[in-house]
Amino acid sequence: MGALRAQFWELPLDTLTRAEWEALCDGCGQCCLHKLEDADTGEVLHTNVACKLLDIETAQCSNYRNRRAFVPDCLRLTARLLPEIRWLPDTCAYVRRAKDLPLPQWHYLLTGDRDDVRRAGVSVAGRVITEDEAGPLEHHIVEPSFGDAGASTGTKARRA
Repeated sequence: MGALRAQFWELPLDTLTRAEWEALCDGCGQCCLHKLEDADTGEVLHTNVACKLLDIETAQCSNYRNRRAFVPDCLRLTARLLPEIRWLPDTCAYVRRAKDLPLPQWHYLLTGDRDDVRRAGVSVAGRVITEDEAGPLEHHIVEPSFGDAGASTGTKARRA
């Protein structure tokens, strides 16, 4: 990874280098959960089912560099694409910086500890299942509950 500028996370997203963009991710894994879109309403329905490449204990991609070879529809988030993605959580550093908000206080760039995302309750680590175990995604729809300013987040089962 290339050199990172001091406090690069305070810069506009469109000025970040590739290395800085990648480093901005808090590693929560929420973007790696399957979502469904209601064909009639366009509503995005969240699930507790992880992509097959997501290590569900660490919330890290097991093959990030080559993920598109194994998951062709894996999204490569960019500053240009960000405004179109309405299912990212409010705790997401990309979402927060796009709105000119500071990083959440638990973000590893501020604390120096990558495990703070888990302690804050934002990480999906240990709280989701793999797509290999899930069966039909429709059986795993959950209601996301994201904490204010990224202090905490979780998922609650959604009743049909």
